[in-house]
Amino acid sequence: MILVGIDDTDMPGTPGTNKLAMQIAADLMDRFRCVRIVRHQLCADPAIPCTSQNGSAALHLEPRVEPDPPALIERLRARMRSWYVPGSDPGLCIALTVPPQVTDFAKRAQREIVTQAEARHLAIECGMHLEGLGGTEGGVIGALAAVGLSQTGDDGRIVAMDIWPGDVTGIIEIERLHQLGVIVRSLDGSIEPSSGRVDLVKKLRPNFRGGKAVLFVQPAQSPIADWTALKRN
Repeated sequence: MILVGIDDTDMPGTPGTNKLAMQIAADLMDRFRCVRIVRHQLCADPAIPCTSQNGSAALHLEPRVEPDPPALIERLRARMRSWYVPGSDPGLCIALTVPPQVTDFAKRAQREIVTQAEARHLAIECGMHLEGLGGTEGGVIGALAAVGLSQTGDDGRIVAMDIWPGDVTGIIEIERLHQLGVIVRSLDGSIEPSSGRVDLVKKLRPNFRGGKAVLFVQPAQSPIADWTALKRN
């Protein structure tokens, strides 16, 4: 699996990082299967510039052919530069392996302010590709953090999977969610309903837990569904 982290790619009123990640996945279909795209929440300190909630994204890529890292880097650069919005500070990270110290850095980035210098030094130390592609290049922090958090298999919300037919919305049968690779589970983990209807409220956004897509639910207070999806970062 190749992990690609991106961050700080947008400005208010422009398509967000998740949309860019989906476009990248489409661009790379000829050589990579994008298994999933995961959004990771980082520290929400007022001192940290962000468009809304300071989230970054990671693409989980499975090569269809022998990977060519330099060619992949060039394709990612080209797409991100074409997407660039003045005022944004995009960063890009590519990792074939993720050492524990990168995950440690990523978890710190969820709790406290970390610096570009730390991110860049760590990437060099670990032999990982990390670069800024505009503005202050502050997105290198979130790009590296996205890769570190995704490596755990236990953080973030899944915004897309290759077996989903685009965005999934509304009320959906649990059997259909299973077909889409999603486990349905109560928040305390005591119940995994095998049938019934789930009100997704907005869009299908299961959590990435134990390397799987897990949609946490609670009993619905409505006659049109049995369960209501819960938003958990």
